[in-house]
Formats: sequence, C-alpha cells, structure tokens
Amino acid sequence: MATNPYAKFLGDASAREVIDETAGRLKFLVERLGSHVEQAPAPGKWSARQIVCHLADCEIVFAFRLRQALSQEYHVIQPFDQDLWANQYDGCDTHTALNVFAAVRDWNVRLITAMRPHDLAKKLTHPERGEMTVAVVVETMAGHDLNHLAQIEAIAERA
Repeated sequence: MATNPYAKFLGDASAREVIDETAGRLKFLVERLGSHVEQAPAPGKWSARQIVCHLADCEIVFAFRLRQALSQEYHVIQPFDQDLWANQYDGCDTHTALNVFAAVRDWNVRLITAMRPHDLAKKLTHPERGEMTVAVVVETMAGHDLNHLAQIEAIAERA
C-alpha cells in the first residue's frame, strides 16, 4: 500500500515550490485553452474544466485534512470517491473553480509555510494508504498537482 500514490509525479521536485506555483500555472493553462477547456481528451475522460473543478474540491479536502491532522492526535482521514463528486461538475464553471482553488491554495500555502518540523512529522492515517505524516500529505498535494497539470497540458497541446 503506497502512502503517496503521486510520488512518481513529484520525483525530486520541491513539494513546497510545486504547491506555490500551481495556481499560476493552472490559470495560464486555462487562459491558453479558451473554449477548448470543455473538450475531453477521450470518451470517459475529464475535460480541463472538470479537472479544475476536481482540483478545487481537492484543495478544500486538503485544507481540512491538514488542519485536522495538526489539531488532533492520529487523525484518520475520510476518503472520498472523486468520480461521485465529479457528477456535480456540470453546474460548475471553470473560472469559479479556478478562483476557489487559488484562494484555498493561498490559505494552505500560508499554513504550510508556517509549519515547523514537528508539525510535518505529525502522524495521521489514511484508511486506504495507511499511516503517514503531514509531510507526506504535503508531498501528495504537490504530486497530485503535477499529475493534473500534465493532463491539462496534454489537452492544451491537442487543442
């Protein structure tokens, strides 16, 4: 059971730098896509708009997880089914999702920047991934960003 399924996307990159740069990269890609933001790369795959909505949802989830982990001993993360959440994305527009992502990300960056080594070492449990630390959650955020940025970049290349 992998603690961070997105570690392969992060590689040797700095999680904090990735997290700090994602909102700007995302905004650039959305502007570059224009009306192509609605095009899915293949049947059954998310469009760039849906990916941005997913990132906004996930940023809210990461905000909650980080704060719960820092305030509780051995917090247990509540997983969610991203595909079920995506069923709500038809009513969501790209720019609102992007604004939500950017605002919550800014709030999370401030929290992460203020963390001390003992904060990053706090342990929590993910029912599907096992025990991890807050540092692993931060690394997961960054790898998750890179995964989805690459998907949107691939859509932009085809547009």
